[in-house]
Amino acid sequence: MVVAAKPTDALRAKFGGKVKENVLPAPYTSARIGGPADIFIAADTSAELARIVKWLWRNGMPFTLLGGGSNVLVSDRGARGVVVLNRSKGVKFHLGDQPSVTAESGVVFSNLANRCASKGLAGLEWAATVPGTVGGAVYGNAGAFDGDVAGSLIRAELLTENGEEVFTVGQMGYGYRTSALKRGEIKAVVLSAELALKNSSKEEVTVKIQQFSAHRKATQPPGASMGSMFKNPPGDYAGRLIEEAGLKGVRIGNAEISPVHGNFFINHAGTKAEDIRALIQLAQKTVKEKLGVELELEIELIGEW
Repeated sequence: MVVAAKPTDALRAKFGGKVKENVLPAPYTSARIGGPADIFIAADTSAELARIVKWLWRNGMPFTLLGGGSNVLVSDRGARGVVVLNRSKGVKFHLGDQPSVTAESGVVFSNLANRCASKGLAGLEWAATVPGTVGGAVYGNAGAFDGDVAGSLIRAELLTENGEEVFTVGQMGYGYRTSALKRGEIKAVVLSAELALKNSSKEEVTVKIQQFSAHRKATQPPGASMGSMFKNPPGDYAGRLIEEAGLKGVRIGNAEISPVHGNFFINHAGTKAEDIRALIQLAQKTVKEKLGVELELEIELIGEW
């Protein structure tokens, strides 16, 4: 009798000891929540990420791509299939009259903004307070302080089923905290992005980052969270609506709607994903009933629910 090889065996035959089983993704997420991934593999460069994703597509293996893990909630039951952790960190600066920076998708966006500041390059100050990676930011059109990826991106290198392709900002289909990628209109993985910069001085850029960081620290809570839970409705703020609905400080288990900012849900250690999910549903139901507004998730739910 011939015994069929397990998916893990086939993947390990290709990528060796990098392939792990039953790994908790929780330590790789800002919420620190969630059950195990069936298969876990880390990609250390964009080229390695492309090789892994191509193999998974070719072999019909479903996967979840994890970067900084700032805008995701992993189910208590975990994630089926493969979780690919993107650790690609390459950065290249292009200096001159119209400077820019090309960063691999696993680069932490806030770190990139500070590296730009250290070189006296402006344009990404708003990103110094944005959690997560460049890839996640490009995917979800991350933004803060009147800046966003749509306003900074020159081009993105994507891996599609046709191979590696370059997309201009116009091809990304950007909207508020969304893109053609996030809406599923393009099947692709972000490998790298080139972002526009401006020549300035280290002092000027650093001061602006410090101002943004101080404002963020004063208005947003500390602790393990997923960042902003809901998108801001047109002309309003999700946090204000949740506060008006009387939900700030509400807890289910060890999960809490922050008393500091209603759009942040905090993990007070040992929190279950189901408790966060219950708070999400409570907030959506209450705001809809009391204020007539439907709150749309900004985070993504990963795994079995």
